[in-house]
Amino acid sequence: MVVFGMHSPVSSLLIDQRDGVLTLTLNRPDVLNSFNREMAAALLAALQHAAAEPTVRAVVLTGAGRGFCAGQDLAEALPQGDGPMPDIGEIVQTCYNPIIRAIRTLEKPVLCAVNGIAAGAGANLAFACDLTIAADDISFVESFAKLGLIPDTSGTFFVPRLVGMQRATGMFFLAEKIPAVKAKEWGLIWDVAPKAELMTVVHAMASSLATQATRGFGLTKRALNASFANGLDAQLDVEAQAMHEAGRTADYEEGVRAFLEKRAPVYRGA
Repeated sequence: MVVFGMHSPVSSLLIDQRDGVLTLTLNRPDVLNSFNREMAAALLAALQHAAAEPTVRAVVLTGAGRGFCAGQDLAEALPQGDGPMPDIGEIVQTCYNPIIRAIRTLEKPVLCAVNGIAAGAGANLAFACDLTIAADDISFVESFAKLGLIPDTSGTFFVPRLVGMQRATGMFFLAEKIPAVKAKEWGLIWDVAPKAELMTVVHAMASSLATQATRGFGLTKRALNASFANGLDAQLDVEAQAMHEAGRTADYEEGVRAFLEKRAPVYRGA
């Protein structure tokens, strides 16, 4: 399979696009979809493709097999033979950080369907997506403390903002499993679905979003990102500028015409 310029006998990332939805499936099920450099590069390339391709209007990220993502594949994070210990910081900088930046700057909805255990970088990857829905029998775990490491993949950024400092610290220090239902109660994720219905629920949501005003979603996401760093005055300016841009889109014009003509709008994502 060709994965946006990458060749592999068995792809570490499965890609499917239909009805405006690009589904990306982490595909290393024998190691619970833990990341190696190949899979990280494939996911980054797919996200960059989604950003540039106008026929993609929503993205779904999920995992193959019984896990969503168990974080870093430790086989790449241990010395090879008598070689030196790999630089974990370099792995974070070159593999994980570009993926998080790509998700947050992708001005289209990114949904995450957490089908199995989400540990370490896998948990934080899920928390960085726009809308995350988890199977009702899975757990999230910030497993870094068990290895003497610190949370990466934007964990120290998003988790305290989602749940508060005390809960974030407890998650990071204690490395306890957080069941999906509790994750929803705490605001870590959007919703929980029965395992057998997870992909149906997520694809229905993504398909609906893919028929709506894509530029409006993108500008909303841009404003949300800016809010993490802005004070009120600066954020009001961001909203005004984003509204200026949204008000000049074809989808806004279509929305107004549809409202006045008392019909359902037909958005083109532009």
